Amino acid sequence: MEEATRRELGVLHRIGLAVERVARESGRSPHRADVVAMGASGTPTEELDRLAERAILDALEEERLDWNVVSEEAGVVERGGRRTLVVDPIDGTANAVRNLPFSTVSLALGENDLGSVDLGLVRDLARGTTYWAARGEGAFRDGRPIRTRAWPGRGEVVFVNLGRFASPRSAALVGRARRVRSLGCASLEIALVAEGGGDAYVFENADGTTNLRATDIAAAYRLLLEAGGGMSDATGRSLERFPLGVTQRTTVLAWGDPAWAKAAWETPAP
Repeated sequence: MEEATRRELGVLHRIGLAVERVARESGRSPHRADVVAMGASGTPTEELDRLAERAILDALEEERLDWNVVSEEAGVVERGGRRTLVVDPIDGTANAVRNLPFSTVSLALGENDLGSVDLGLVRDLARGTTYWAARGEGAFRDGRPIRTRAWPGRGEVVFVNLGRFASPRSAALVGRARRVRSLGCASLEIALVAEGGGDAYVFENADGTTNLRATDIAAAYRLLLEAGGGMSDATGRSLERFPLGVTQRTTVLAWGDPAWAKAAWETPAP
């Protein structure tokens, strides 16, 4: 690994630890779920999100880095750099404020689109586990290499976004899969696919305004690719040119084995 990449990875690790400290300290506050603003993405910003984002921006100042920032809460923050840090300060806020153990901080370093992301880190805030990947270097969990698993053709575990916005196609997929999980934390669910804990992750809402942003998937995108998997939108279209911003949204089909992706939508719904 090049020294520059090693240094950048060190920064992401330190940011992840800083956010984890904030999340744990806020657990004692009765106001962690208070809505304090509307984020740049148009969704409510809870106090926990604001504190986590502040910790990230403060860390960049302490590290004396000029990285630009794309964040779900603050939007695009121009800081004069060539590199862009794409962050979801708390992915799975609804879980975190209810003390459900499915939330992360998601950090990705790139330039302008998902294809340009060459470093991604996902810190599981409940378990204290760190997933990270660098372009051409593989994917790791707490320093140990991880890989996706071959689809067995039966007995699959599929993470699917559920709820009232889920598309009819997602609902039909639930009826075909052997086992289904829905954790409400995209970066964590994709990381679990990357390490072979699941076979796929699907997010497709009928209302396009409620689908995912780059902040939700940028770090997990690099992680999954380096682990041997792949990601497209729900129609199979590449996400490589999906912009690193907060205004555009996309459906997501992420897989460990391309055989699953091919079979998923070809099988007629019951």
